[in-house]
Amino acid sequence: MKTEKFEDILVYFSKSLMGKENEEDILWDVAKNCISKLGFVDCVIYLVDDNQSILVQKAAYGPKSPKDRTIYNPVEITIGEGITGTVAKTGKPELVMDTSQDSRYIIDDDTRLSEICVPIAYEEQLYGVIDCEHPKKGFFTERHLKMLLAIASICAIKVKSVRANTALLEKQHKLFQLKEEMLELKLKTLNSQLNPHFVFNSLNAIQYFITTQNTKFALDYFSTFSRLVRFYLKLLGKDTVSLYNEIDMLHWYLKLQKLRYDDSFEYSISIEKKDGSLKEIVIPSFVILLVFENIVEQSSINKVVDQHFNVDIKTTEKNVVLEIQYQSKSGDHTDHPKNDYRNEIMKWEDQVELLNTVKGYNIVHNTIGSSNNGMHTKSILLELPNLA
Repeated sequence: MKTEKFEDILVYFSKSLMGKENEEDILWDVAKNCISKLGFVDCVIYLVDDNQSILVQKAAYGPKSPKDRTIYNPVEITIGEGITGTVAKTGKPELVMDTSQDSRYIIDDDTRLSEICVPIAYEEQLYGVIDCEHPKKGFFTERHLKMLLAIASICAIKVKSVRANTALLEKQHKLFQLKEEMLELKLKTLNSQLNPHFVFNSLNAIQYFITTQNTKFALDYFSTFSRLVRFYLKLLGKDTVSLYNEIDMLHWYLKLQKLRYDDSFEYSISIEKKDGSLKEIVIPSFVILLVFENIVEQSSINKVVDQHFNVDIKTTEKNVVLEIQYQSKSGDHTDHPKNDYRNEIMKWEDQVELLNTVKGYNIVHNTIGSSNNGMHTKSILLELPNLA
């Protein structure tokens, strides 16, 4: 075999693999060309499984070659077992002149007296093994070994490229899905805070003050409602908000909900800040509000009265820690009626999980509780990052 022919064959293999976009096509093409271009009679290609413990047959040309390229019972070889498994373990090629003298030889469909086996590897990463056998002793030569090693390197580079492209496409697809989910999250969050029932009942309560000529209350609550709606719309396209503005929104929101639910609850907010202004602290938007949307609506559907929400906020340079304490009736996981608008309100835990996945915020939360005389005392601990 002359050097010129050696180079011609490598060029042929490279061109043949150029248009292959998946692993199956790559491996079957290499196996086929080992027979047609190198004059071999049998070629089997194995890939390392995901757990890196065995080799799994992926392509075969020769007597074991399936007509439809479907291997129904692929051969599996434990890494370290037999000649093929040894090559996978050591990463070193093997040229066996007489398999009858090698105790590692494993008979497959028939005994063949010579074997050549090379690793499919690139940059210390093992992808698989090319294994070829021949019925004659001493059939394979050092020239064959050199050729097959070069082919295996080309194959490894191509497999690595395909896997990298596949991983990139999967990452892009996942990112696209996450962006869609993020947009849906924003819309759900806005809808949960400005659902038609909330808007209607707030306006209805304001109208009541107007019709009863309680002008002061009407103007006060209408002003609060206007500020809240204006601020929601302003934040719709933003991922973050200052803690100062978030607390303002929380006050407005709870004030309107008190009106809506006939003063069935009270609330207090205490803030302990170490340094700087609340305006300089930036947190993910709508998280705190959605927590209270969940709590208030759940308390309402379970008819909890004389409720009190204690909100303690502590700030540091790195995070904002909230502790929300409130009471609820035992068994307060009552299902909402089928068409109840509360079914459309997103759970705040789901929002946190999505934000952590999409934005990597690492928001930490925990809910603990105790029971006494049919009432639950619950405490929600929420740690938000300071994104300033």
